Amino acid sequence: MISFRILGPLEVAVAGQTLPLGGPKPRLLLAALLLQPNTVMSTDALTEVLWPGSAPRSAAANIRTYVHSLRRRLAEASPDFADRLRGRGGGYVVTVRPGELDTMLFETHVSAAETAATHEEALAALDLAATQWRGDVLEDLPHNHTWSSSIARLAEMRLSVQQQRLRLRVELGEHADAVAELRGLLAEHPLREQLWQQLILALDAAGRRAEALTAYTQAERVLREELDAEPGPQLRQVRAGLLAEPEPEPEQPRPAPPNPLPVCQLPLDLPDFTGRDELVDELVRLLRDGRAAGRPAVVVLSGAPGVGKSSLAIRVAHAVRDDFPDGQLHLDLRGTADSPRRPLDVLPELLRALGVPDAAMPAALGERAALLRSLLADRRLCIVLEDAAGAAQVRPLLPGAGACAVLITSRTRIPDLPGARTVDVDVLRGAEAGALLSRIIGPERVAAEPEGAQAILDCCGGLPLAIRVAGAKLSQRPNWPLRELANRLGDERRRLDELRAGDLAVRASATLSYDQLPSSAARAFRGLGSLGPVQFPGWVVGAVLGRPDADEVLDVLVDAHLVELVSAGADGGPRYRLHDLLRCYAVEQAEPEPFGERQNRIRRVVEGYLCLATEAAAKMPIHFFGIVSVPGETEPWRPGHRPRADPAAWFAAELDTAVAMVELAAAWQLDDLAWRLTAALTPYFDLRNHHEDWHRTHLIALDAATRAGDRRGQAIVLRNLGQVELYLDDYPSALDAFERSLRLFREIGDDRGVGITLSGLSTVRRVSGENEESLALCHEALEAFLRAGDRHGEAVVRISIGILWLVRGCHTTAERWFTDAYELSAEIGDRHREAHARQRLALLHQVRGNLGGAREELDRAIAIFGELGDDHCVGYAHQSLGSLYLHSEDFAHARLLLANSLSVHQRSGDRRSEAEVSELLGDLHLRLGQPDRARDHFERALRIWRALSATAQESALLARLRSPSSPHLLPLPSA
Repeated sequence: MISFRILGPLEVAVAGQTLPLGGPKPRLLLAALLLQPNTVMSTDALTEVLWPGSAPRSAAANIRTYVHSLRRRLAEASPDFADRLRGRGGGYVVTVRPGELDTMLFETHVSAAETAATHEEALAALDLAATQWRGDVLEDLPHNHTWSSSIARLAEMRLSVQQQRLRLRVELGEHADAVAELRGLLAEHPLREQLWQQLILALDAAGRRAEALTAYTQAERVLREELDAEPGPQLRQVRAGLLAEPEPEPEQPRPAPPNPLPVCQLPLDLPDFTGRDELVDELVRLLRDGRAAGRPAVVVLSGAPGVGKSSLAIRVAHAVRDDFPDGQLHLDLRGTADSPRRPLDVLPELLRALGVPDAAMPAALGERAALLRSLLADRRLCIVLEDAAGAAQVRPLLPGAGACAVLITSRTRIPDLPGARTVDVDVLRGAEAGALLSRIIGPERVAAEPEGAQAILDCCGGLPLAIRVAGAKLSQRPNWPLRELANRLGDERRRLDELRAGDLAVRASATLSYDQLPSSAARAFRGLGSLGPVQFPGWVVGAVLGRPDADEVLDVLVDAHLVELVSAGADGGPRYRLHDLLRCYAVEQAEPEPFGERQNRIRRVVEGYLCLATEAAAKMPIHFFGIVSVPGETEPWRPGHRPRADPAAWFAAELDTAVAMVELAAAWQLDDLAWRLTAALTPYFDLRNHHEDWHRTHLIALDAATRAGDRRGQAIVLRNLGQVELYLDDYPSALDAFERSLRLFREIGDDRGVGITLSGLSTVRRVSGENEESLALCHEALEAFLRAGDRHGEAVVRISIGILWLVRGCHTTAERWFTDAYELSAEIGDRHREAHARQRLALLHQVRGNLGGAREELDRAIAIFGELGDDHCVGYAHQSLGSLYLHSEDFAHARLLLANSLSVHQRSGDRRSEAEVSELLGDLHLRLGQPDRARDHFERALRIWRALSATAQESALLARLRSPSSPHLLPLPSA
């Protein structure tokens, strides 16, 4: 069975499976033929469809190709279907049998409805006709002007069927469904009087007379505004019938005429309202634009508790009073109370304000809402609805037409309010927060203690309610120094206690929002507070709850403004945070819970970071010379989320939070996780020179591994600690850490760990000038790597051995070690070690006087380091290349490369390399005849060598500067 469908996107299906039809041109061709099924369509007509106004010379040949393609696709589904599309009489035709084309099926069902014996049978047939439509005719294709009549005929038939169906539904008593469908049709066809007529009759039949009259008013307004015409006689007759018939509830008196006097219920506009000038202007403009266009303007202000939504709404409402001269209404909906106010109970308050007496008040919700809409239709009022619970509470209170404005405040977002503009109200930033405090306590007091004032503002986090409470407290204590309150607020455990003055209290405000949360969201909120002042990705909510996915819980917290969407991280994923005061509140709420339950939440989050960091480290482009992960005793919690393709981007996005998780794990007695996560972060520390984070986390991790009695953990952490201390030029500490690590690795029989640690010890000895000891340690490390089968480690240590032979002047031996390292690195695909080997070979070429070969090797090394994203090693290679250009007397290139290298070393804190480059730059400027600049660089190098206690380097430099060839550099700095 084949089905052709054009009532919606073009589709051809065989046995229920949709066939691929190819590109736009074949689809257009088939669509044109299906609009005129079983009728030959000329090639010229098809050409106009496919290339309107500008057909190529090959049009006829192209059409044959498209037909052939379509026939082939039909034949693949079934050989019998290929003959459905064929050329005939200078054109083409598609053969369609009964029941195969949706337009034919549609017309068949319509005919069946016309001959049906009962309303029920007719409605069933029309329902079947309606199911043929999946959208507008050929909605996925550009329409050709030759299709207009066919498409217009089908669209008119569709609308006619819809109207007949709705008429039958009303006659059969299905009023609610008919009204809902009619309103949808009117949204698409607002100028069709017949639809308005059916809606009015359906509402009246449902006993909703007031809404029926309101619908007539809307129809009258739409026709007048859009067509400058009055309703036709049939529509006016329907209205006359409504007015002539008795009301469904005759005992209800008709509404009295509205109160002609304007009313202003707005609360006081705060005299110290501060900031938000741009937002106030934007909101005023939105309300005025709605008034000018003669349509209702609805704005929802949502935000966190205490952020100042109500103050903002009142300020805006006062600002537009002259634009809405018929009055300003104000209602508190108490959406955060235990029992939010029902629209049925709120409407009488609005109606009374508009002059409706209690005796004329309708009883039903729908009638009250309809009466409100009728009274607002020809008025210009501004209505402020505060503390809304949601769309269902607000919707019956809104105008349906006219030039009114509505300002709604809510702690939760209200996305399901059609036509409303939603504005998120944020905390006050910088100067605005300071200005608010100044206006409350006086600018003189702030100016006298600017640091104390800033500390208070930092603790308040820009939250207007908190600033007001702090200001009120200080106003009552004029002799208090600001630092006194700042010190009290600095203790997070008592911060919420301090932020309370009279009826103003941050804790009470937060409680209103917290009490509205479902249990799972409340539990997640408490757990997130325990993480500290961090930004976190969405999967952390699932970890807190022990679920692989908790997006719906996160959405609840974000919509309630208890969790804030901060931004996208470096890896593109969204990140969230808790405002500091809300975090303090969350911690308070979690305190009564058992310690084990709270600890398990933290454990799952840290385990999630450990899993993701371990995976990201394994995907790093550079093979880390160290131990990243060791299997734990239990299966960790794993998030459903996985790092993006770029592991370095994941680390960049998560680093601050991951470092905080190390501290958190240690604080919550999760010692095993603390040192494991630290080890997993080390490859990124190394790549991006995060030496401070590296050192701090490893001190925490060492204590944690020691408390846990984990010798392997201690060995790994000590080795990494020695490496960063080596980078920081703290050689005694590095030596101690490496030696302690080596003892532990030997005790547990870990040859790879032994090799890595021996390599570190070798580097310390080489830097200290103990080359013989360094060489012996390298050979011992090589044996350990061979036993462990660690070929990456083997490549590293071979390069180190080559360096030591080069220092000895044994060039042939050094070349052999460098070449072996290069070939091994290439064999195992370790491009980072390959680049290092090339860099050392370049140095060997330079020593031998082969400057061209040296330059070639360095260029290749720099290219590899750049591709791998290792900026630090690029800086080292630039140093080597700059030195090469200096000796080649290419001073322009030398200056550029050495300056870049110096900048890299200064950023990374590599002072030894900074001193080396400073000496090279001194030589450069000396050769350029710039002794003053040369002296500056030499003096910097001397200061660094002295700070590092590098006596040999200091003495060598001083000897050079005191030589007879450098008299222009005197007087020399003292030794």
